[in-house]
Amino acid sequence: MRKLQYCLVLIGLSFCLKTSAQNGFSGKLQVDYVPFSNYVRPVDSLKTGSTSNFKRIQASFSIPLSTKMHELGRPVIWALGLDGSYAQMTNRNYTEKIFPEEMLNAQIGLMHSRPIGKTWSIMAMASVGIYTDMEKISSDDVLAQGGVLFIKHFNPRLAFGFGPVLTNAFGTPMVLPGLYFDWVTQGKYKLHINFPQGMEFGVKMSDVISLNAVVELSGMTAEVNRENKSMILGYQQIIAGLRPEFKISKSLTFQLTAGTTLVRSFSLTDRKISAIFKQKDHADPRFTTAAYGSAALKWNFSKK
Repeated sequence: MRKLQYCLVLIGLSFCLKTSAQNGFSGKLQVDYVPFSNYVRPVDSLKTGSTSNFKRIQASFSIPLSTKMHELGRPVIWALGLDGSYAQMTNRNYTEKIFPEEMLNAQIGLMHSRPIGKTWSIMAMASVGIYTDMEKISSDDVLAQGGVLFIKHFNPRLAFGFGPVLTNAFGTPMVLPGLYFDWVTQGKYKLHINFPQGMEFGVKMSDVISLNAVVELSGMTAEVNRENKSMILGYQQIIAGLRPEFKISKSLTFQLTAGTTLVRSFSLTDRKISAIFKQKDHADPRFTTAAYGSAALKWNFSKK
């Protein structure tokens, strides 16, 4: 699960990379739901009679502030990114409180990207947000991150980026290695691999309908108080399913996803740099496999 936590730190940077790559107003509104599934006790991996569900609404927006064409033929972009997620959990038959009933993540970020060579570009971002379990909002709930990625564009469909990412999620600001990989094919059959978010393989059935098989990683983070100590609670979720996609217009797309959760777990981490490398005595609290469903509306008014 340490690798999942690390990937979740990078997802915010990956979102900002996609945001900065647009030269018009774009965004996404999504709701997803996981029905009740059983809590698996970490001490002995016993499936218990306690159950929890998961309901979430997410919204992200990209607002271009400045766009101009570089002499190398690629755009120089300044953009503002807004990203928010609100989740509710109903927890049944627990003898003690283990999981939160609500979680809120909301961040605002500034992104800048520009070419620095024929096949290279640079993307810089800085963001700040509130990550809370809604029990008590304080300055401890404010987390910030920033980063710089150097991106190699092998061709219009393949890009690889690397660079430092700075975050205060673990208390003292620390630098993590940031990685980004994006590869997409063209044609009737499409394969799209994006690290750290996931992959999809699909077929274009008509000009307005396509069907994709997807595997995706997502999650949420909240600062919580445990025994008068500030800690980071992380929710990790990996899903697999089928996603029909309907092109409503040139700029609007509607998606439905039906599948299952491959991983659904929580982790509780001290806000210390050593905590990210420390091996726990027990596995993280997790849940049994359950169904998964989501609906999303995407829009992109970028200039072609």
